[in-house]
Amino acid sequence: MENGDGRSLQNDMVNRSGESSSRRSATAAPAEPTGTATAEFRDSAPAEADESTLTVLLALGANAGVGLLKLAAGLVTGSGALLSEAAHSAGDSSTELLLLTALRRSDRPADRVHPFGYGKERYFWSLLAAVTILISGAAFSIFQGFHTILGAAEEPSDKLWINYPVLAIAFVLEGISFRQAIGQVRGAASRGRRSVRSYLRDPEDPTVKSVVLEDSAALIGLLLAGAGVGLHQLTGSSLWDGLASLAIGALLVAAAYALAQTCKGLLIGKQADVRLVRAIEARLEEQPEILDLVDVLTMMTGVHRVLLCARVDFVEGSTANELELACIRIDADLRAEFPSLDEIFLQPVPRSDALLRERVLSRYGRVLADEPDAEVGARRRSAAAGPARDRNGSRPAK
Repeated sequence: MENGDGRSLQNDMVNRSGESSSRRSATAAPAEPTGTATAEFRDSAPAEADESTLTVLLALGANAGVGLLKLAAGLVTGSGALLSEAAHSAGDSSTELLLLTALRRSDRPADRVHPFGYGKERYFWSLLAAVTILISGAAFSIFQGFHTILGAAEEPSDKLWINYPVLAIAFVLEGISFRQAIGQVRGAASRGRRSVRSYLRDPEDPTVKSVVLEDSAALIGLLLAGAGVGLHQLTGSSLWDGLASLAIGALLVAAAYALAQTCKGLLIGKQADVRLVRAIEARLEEQPEILDLVDVLTMMTGVHRVLLCARVDFVEGSTANELELACIRIDADLRAEFPSLDEIFLQPVPRSDALLRERVLSRYGRVLADEPDAEVGARRRSAAAGPARDRNGSRPAK
């Protein structure tokens, strides 16, 4: 087109294209977020990944070392509680190996077979870790407890004293591992402006929760084992040793169940942090091309990886090219502000769709889009579209 209207529309699209390109360039080195509420969503994945690996390696070293000490002490003294604790440490060591596998395999990039990446592998291997705790640790501890209680009564060994320094050394090593794990949890919770309890109840990274649960169970288990050995020595009855083994088994069942529940929710497909969702909703509502936000769907596809699908009602009167450029700009802006967004889909829908509004209401208990109002909608569309177009869809020349 050579007329003034055509040049005006062309220049408008070129300006928008240049703006979108500059915003995409800014994604590589984003500027400071404009809102204070988004500071907590800055990308800290690389640092947390290194810290997770250190936490798991430290836990593996502690469990392997104390496991050998417990096994030797249990065989020498015949203590069922110490043998249960040895099985506990063996299970924890196997769990750490599975968690290291999870950390390595979940970082693989997306490919044509898995276009959304391999982030959920971390959830799968963490679930196997929970099963390992249940089978190798809890099952053996419960078996050993019943075997000690129901078996023939035995006189206390004169070597029971060996158990106490072993338990003390184990407590120190497990305490070092626990301190590292809980320190990582506190750091992650602080960055996300959450409490430690809230983070452990609903973590993004189940490997950290695994180590915290293991170490917590290990410290409590050592106290139970010490109590069982001491009461066995004081009373001469192995019943206390067997009860300590049963208590350790029950403790491991609880830890395995808590970890499995976390992994199950993440594997099924869990919504991203609600504060992140609210911040994304606010940013989308601010876009001049969007009349109303109708629906937002998010899913965790890995640690610090979020899939976003937004159904929006665009203002009327924009051309297809203008909407394409707007989608490119919105995509770049969202990625710059929320680095955890891995894939973004923007779907145009009418906010007056009753069926869609009903689905949103049944899912979230609230409707995101405003009630359709012809007069208000007309004013917003007129303000966003700018000068009126003629019959050919061109804006009048300035």
